[in-house]
This record gives sequence, C-alpha cells and structure tokens, in this order.
Amino acid sequence: MFDGVAERYDRTNTILSFGRDRSWRHATRDALDLRHGDVVLDLGAGTGVSTEELARSGATAIGVDISLGMLRAGKKARPDTILLAGDALALPFADQTFDAVTISFALRNVHDTEAALREMARVTKPGGRLVVCEFSHPTSAPFRRLYLEYLMRALPSVARRVASNPDAYVYLAESIRAWPDQAGLAAKLQATGWGEVGWQNLTGGIVALHRGTRSDGPR
Repeated sequence: MFDGVAERYDRTNTILSFGRDRSWRHATRDALDLRHGDVVLDLGAGTGVSTEELARSGATAIGVDISLGMLRAGKKARPDTILLAGDALALPFADQTFDAVTISFALRNVHDTEAALREMARVTKPGGRLVVCEFSHPTSAPFRRLYLEYLMRALPSVARRVASNPDAYVYLAESIRAWPDQAGLAAKLQATGWGEVGWQNLTGGIVALHRGTRSDGPR
C-alpha cells in the first residue's frame, strides 16, 4: 500500500494536515533534544522527510522503513539522507546502538505495537530517549466530534483529488480512529522497557508526542 502512494506521499500529507505536518516534525526534533555527535534512529521514515529534519540538529540521523517504494522515492528526493530497509520487529542493528529513537505516524502500521517498542528499547543506549509522534485523541469533546467527521468523511474525499492511491487514506482514517488514546499508548511504553513516560498534545490532541527514557532494557 505504501509503495503505491510513495511518489505523492509528502505532498498529500501536507495538504491533508493543512500544513501542520511541518510543525509536528519540528516539535519531534525539539522533543528529542538531539546534540552534535548523537546517532538517532528514525523508524518508519518513509521518504525521509522526517530523517532530513532530524539531521538539521547536527546529529547523525538514520532512517529505516519496510516499504521499498517509499525508500526509492526518498532516495530520489533526498540523496544525501541515510535511508535503509528494515523491519520494526527485527531491526538490523546491535543492542544499544542509538542515543535516541523516534517513530512518526508509523507505529499504528506495525503489526505488533509492543514488540516494536521493545525492539526500539533494545537498540537504544541506557538513558537514551524515545519520542513517538502519532495521531491521538483530541482533548475537547466538541473538537473530537468535528475531527472525526473530517477524518471519516472529508479526508477520503480530499485524498481522491490529491493522492495516487485514495484507498490507502481510507485505511489511514480507520487506523487513526481505532488507535489508543494518550494514556493507553503511555501504558504500552511503560510495559516495554521505557521509563519517565509522558506526553505532549499538539494541535488540540490530534497528534501527541510520547516521550520515554530507556530504563532497564526490553521486557
């Protein structure tokens, strides 16, 4: 599915999010508090637009995705960005490789959420940082109703005009609606080797940044 939307993926996301995707990437980079010399894993990197953003911090950013179509589009658009093929459930890295790890709008697409979080903990150094940028639940009930209306009706309609595979965005809407709320995802982080867990709502809770610190390793 992601191979089929790769060529117009970044443009479509910007249109569907009314340009908010850029601010969400900036917030993710800031939350990671990256330093020169850090090595950061950007899991579910897709075309590497998020990996490119992370590299602006001065850290070495390595993007990994399972979709070869997305990676090909990313290599074409961003030839200087490090993009590798890999599976979130079996990362091709040794234990304790990264100072930080992040995954943006991709954890929903992994078959086993908790196994992916444990795998991310495995490749992160003790004390290393995790930021999960993911769609979540708006905190205001009226806003949530309006958001769900857009998500389930307007988003697929807009996608038919701008996306190369509109059916993929029907899946997108359904997966967002079924995703755990902020507290639910925080509980998953705590159960899989991450400590000091908390979250920050963005755009009224449409998106949440969940933070964690690698504690005693995968469980």
